[in-house]
Amino acid sequence: MTVDQKKLDKIEMWTKKLHALEQEYKDTMVQRGEAAAMGDLRENAAYQMLTEQGEVLSARINDIGKVIRELEKDTK
Repeated sequence: MTVDQKKLDKIEMWTKKLHALEQEYKDTMVQRGEAAAMGDLRENAAYQMLTEQGEVLSARINDIGKVIRELEKDTK
């Protein structure tokens, strides 16, 4: 296996992880919207938890995006 093939394999692996996280983020935002419909957001623990979870997922998505961009840059 060549160095370029290893990088391509890594890009594929990270891209799959990215897509899975993006789907998890979308699902979390749907659940957050449902929690928001339940009433007062200041006292809505589910809404607050899902908001925080969405922020964590967003940060992970951005980090993985950076990893992919770096790997792609190195393969060109």
